[in-house]
Amino acid sequence: MGINTERDIEANLQIGPTDAGMVRLFIEANGTEIPMDFDPEEAEEIADEIRAAAQAARSMGKR
Repeated sequence: MGINTERDIEANLQIGPTDAGMVRLFIEANGTEIPMDFDPEEAEEIADEIRAAAQAARSMGKR
């Protein structure tokens, strides 16, 4: 399985700051909860990667 493998799974994503000064991505799917904490610098790097992926996806167009 890779990034291009489609799956029929619904998930919820919440993003926000924690009281410990971290940025949390909280993913819940099928009763499984995955909290992922990042320091602010790591979170900014992830945001940059998401923006780059969005730009690449736009340039590919819809298939």
